[in-house]
Amino acid sequence: MAEASRMATAPRRRPKQERSRERIDAILSTTMRLIGEKGIDAVTMKEVGALAGGPIATVYHYFPNKSAILAMLYERFSEESRARFGEIIAEISGLEDVTAAADRMIEDYYRRVADDPAIQDLQNAIQADKALQNLDIAETRHQAKMFCDHVAPMLRPDPREDFARVVFLIFQLAGGVVRLALTQDEKEGRRTIDDYRSIIHTQLRLFL
Repeated sequence: MAEASRMATAPRRRPKQERSRERIDAILSTTMRLIGEKGIDAVTMKEVGALAGGPIATVYHYFPNKSAILAMLYERFSEESRARFGEIIAEISGLEDVTAAADRMIEDYYRRVADDPAIQDLQNAIQADKALQNLDIAETRHQAKMFCDHVAPMLRPDPREDFARVVFLIFQLAGGVVRLALTQDEKEGRRTIDDYRSIIHTQLRLFL
């Protein structure tokens, strides 16, 4: 089932030449712009092809369907997230730094999604598409592992497995909390994020 979902959302081919990479970049940037302007449901492959500067056949040359485009957009968003989170995690030099790093990570994620309507819509689409949900969960596991690989060696051996499970839940639930906060007015949304930060602190301190 997971393999079938992955194949359904995989690009037809990976670009090897500069011209192909530029074409894919144009398709992705056009799709992201249209998502921000009109929402994912209103975006069509035909429109993407026309506005990206080529025939619809060129879009299908690289992507079998719109879900495949969304999957690559999510992949690029995830790559940037890993880089940003990696910089924050690298600054953890002791257990006293862990909760502050977690705060920075949730704030960075919240601000990125809040400041870009296209990212908001992309995140919602990922959750609504069963084939893409697996990508989100896999990415959560990867980012949680980044955090655990850096912090767990600072802990006693016994609780490390429990710590990894809690960190995975913290990372996975963050997406839902941010989506909730963005449906609220600014004051209530800010309070929702702060409440989640308090929950994170409580859970992490069980291990720190």
